[in-house]
Amino acid sequence: MILVRRTLAAVSDSRNHLRTLALDVGDKRIGLAITDELGLTARPLFTLHRTSLRADLKSIARFIRQHKVEVLVIGNPLHADGSVSPQAAKTQAFAAALREAHPTLQHHLLDERLTTREAHALLDESGRLARSNGHASRIDRQNLIDQVAAVLILESYLAKDGPTLLPDPDQN
Repeated sequence: MILVRRTLAAVSDSRNHLRTLALDVGDKRIGLAITDELGLTARPLFTLHRTSLRADLKSIARFIRQHKVEVLVIGNPLHADGSVSPQAAKTQAFAAALREAHPTLQHHLLDERLTTREAHALLDESGRLARSNGHASRIDRQNLIDQVAAVLILESYLAKDGPTLLPDPDQN
């Protein structure tokens, strides 16, 4: 039991427990994903259908307050060569508006090249929502793709510092 308490304490000390929200920003939709309360795992939330900048910021602000978010991670869709794409410029402008609206939060732009393609591949592999099952299925898939892309962005952010490994208790 003492070993379990020490291990849990080491995990607690090694993380800041910052609730992190990731956004996959598109012209029509924004996929959202969030960490658990410990800041260790990512889970999809929902897809926000965009109406106006003001309404989008208000919806995200409500969610930030509701879930006590401390870190925002926004996917930055750069070109394959690393240059700024037209969509990346739009995303960066949206990120700047979020930064202005929430100056006390930590803000990060994260390279998300090929995230949507990877999200499609994951859905195809899982067999969920095939690409050609009618209009309603296509809409469901689009909503899910944005959420999965946000999860991939968040997982990439969480992995950037690498996992915190605990010492092996049998190696004494």
